[in-house]
Amino acid sequence: MDSSNSSVFDLPLQPDSSRKIHETCDRYDPMALVTDDHDHFQNHVSDASSRSTPSYLVISGGSGGNSICAAFEDACYVLPVSDDGGSSSEIIRVLGGPSIGDIRSRLVRLIPPAPLGSPLDAVRILLSYRLPMNVSENEARAEWRGIIEGQSPLWSGIPNDRKEVIRGFLVYFENEVLKRAHKHFSFLNGSIGNYFLAGAQRFFRSLPSAIFLFSTITNSQANILPVIVTNHITTIAVELENGAKLLGQCEISHPIAPAISSDSELLSLDPLSPIDGLGEIIPQNRANIMYSQQAKEGGYEPLHSRICRLYYINGYGHEVYPKPNPQFIKNLSTSEVLVYSCGSLWTSIIPCLALRGVASAIAGSRLLRVKALLLNGSNDRETDGYTAVDYIRAITSVLNSQYPPNGLGNVPLYPISAFITHLVYLEGTKVAVDVEAVTTLGIKCILVGKRSERAPNFGIPRYDAAVVQQVIEEILSGQ
Repeated sequence: MDSSNSSVFDLPLQPDSSRKIHETCDRYDPMALVTDDHDHFQNHVSDASSRSTPSYLVISGGSGGNSICAAFEDACYVLPVSDDGGSSSEIIRVLGGPSIGDIRSRLVRLIPPAPLGSPLDAVRILLSYRLPMNVSENEARAEWRGIIEGQSPLWSGIPNDRKEVIRGFLVYFENEVLKRAHKHFSFLNGSIGNYFLAGAQRFFRSLPSAIFLFSTITNSQANILPVIVTNHITTIAVELENGAKLLGQCEISHPIAPAISSDSELLSLDPLSPIDGLGEIIPQNRANIMYSQQAKEGGYEPLHSRICRLYYINGYGHEVYPKPNPQFIKNLSTSEVLVYSCGSLWTSIIPCLALRGVASAIAGSRLLRVKALLLNGSNDRETDGYTAVDYIRAITSVLNSQYPPNGLGNVPLYPISAFITHLVYLEGTKVAVDVEAVTTLGIKCILVGKRSERAPNFGIPRYDAAVVQQVIEEILSGQ
């Protein structure tokens, strides 16, 4: 039965991945596939020859890669689930579960363009809205109450069927928070999109299912993969060269003075609650909720020593070795271009690489023609003093690390060029680029001359979608 004013159930169709495998293989290596169905194989040859749009796999964080999404027409985005800042930090503190902030940011970014005032535009406004930060807790709660009761002006223009689907999961999120009322959830700076995605994730017990629901409601065909499929808190930690250890993305990338002590946070656990303390007892800094990307861009305090290793820990602080999302590994074998996006190196890119099986999937893919690193326009707290070679060696050393239970001495070490084939850098970059040293590593350097888009007040060059699209096309055409 058709609905005249909505398309909640007009499900976005993803490209047939199996067909893409045949098409791509047929085009670039006809002998790579061995099949009994010879006629079927031959039928794809002519189709593949006319296929001009390359398939991308983009590894990035939330904000770092958002500005270049339009450069990729057929892309799979892989994002970490370990961010513990902003609105996500409060959800993790009270409800647990994986971080969904970066994924929500990318989902909102990939909502198709729509006319102002259209239903899709209204949905975009709602799911990208944040509750105010510089107000009292009661004022923030009052605004949130108006949203879940359906009285907020934010619902204006959203068809009733979509409204009730979205509101239903927001109400479910509210119910989960009320079960843990003793934890005093703060709605300050809260992202409505995060609340919706977290509610759906808890309802389905599946983050991929929550992503699918979000994409369906927003008419998006975005292919977004969490790097790890889990329903538990995912925490990263790093070891510095001086032996010190830092726990959590905020502490690594943009530390915020804690609002309360860890001891007081542990005391907030209810000893009689059936839902508290189930293997997720690492205290979360409540002040992290006040983090914003703008604050991070205002400067940083360098680490006392360089990072030498990143690893995952469980709720008790023990090192663990999670499996990567199987779809991530599968897409590495079917994509033609791998892009290490601009963004935070150690807290956005490397968490997607420090997993067993990723290195062999990248190095062993028969279809990946380009493996491009988009070098940042400047360093940050995680990479203070880094040169381009340092970025390359950080990525490749992580990929060549051995991860139990399979890393028992039999894992091959791959050359640097097996992971990175091209280094793209901006004219005017603040990161030193020794072209000769990079070339010696087997990597081709590509200078991008555009200087028009710069960070305010700092003169730092930044990528935009047009520049990235152009440089990737030039790389592909030169092969």
